[in-house]
Amino acid sequence: MHTLCARGTMKPEINAAVGFLTRFLRVKGHVNDRQVQTFSQSLQDILAEQYKHHWFPDRPCKGSGYRCIRINHKMDPLVWQAGQRIGLTIQQLYLLLPTELTLWVDPFEVSYRIGEDGSICVLYESQPCPPGVQMVAAASSPSGPSGMSPMVDSHISCKEELMVLGRASPSKAYNMMTVSS
Repeated sequence: MHTLCARGTMKPEINAAVGFLTRFLRVKGHVNDRQVQTFSQSLQDILAEQYKHHWFPDRPCKGSGYRCIRINHKMDPLVWQAGQRIGLTIQQLYLLLPTELTLWVDPFEVSYRIGEDGSICVLYESQPCPPGVQMVAAASSPSGPSGMSPMVDSHISCKEELMVLGRASPSKAYNMMTVSS
């Protein structure tokens, strides 16, 4: 199901981010189902607690850096905390998760990039509901009527704003794709 508009709770965004990270643990196969479930629930709880005072649906870019999950030469402390709860060492987490991962968890959008120059991929996207409008869910298709992937909204997201404003060198072109489950 794809939410056409949302009220701004962080639950769908956190679920998308945690589901994405949890799939890496499942795929690599060194973690049993109980550990995966515990990691997933722990990370959901940790992120919800961490983000509760840094979630601004009316201004999605506010707090974006605080909500960014980053794994590079240093393991993200929140991911590390969830990994510790299932007995993983930091070295095991580095083996299970992608190197140079940036995961943006923002109101109405969760996206990621693997590698400093990698493409930005959208994991979850919704639109805020106008005041007084009920939340509507509909089945989504990964492709539009012509079989081509739909374009991502033309509004500037937090990560695009950072890429444009925060880069000292000229910006590089990047591809954006939508990933649906």
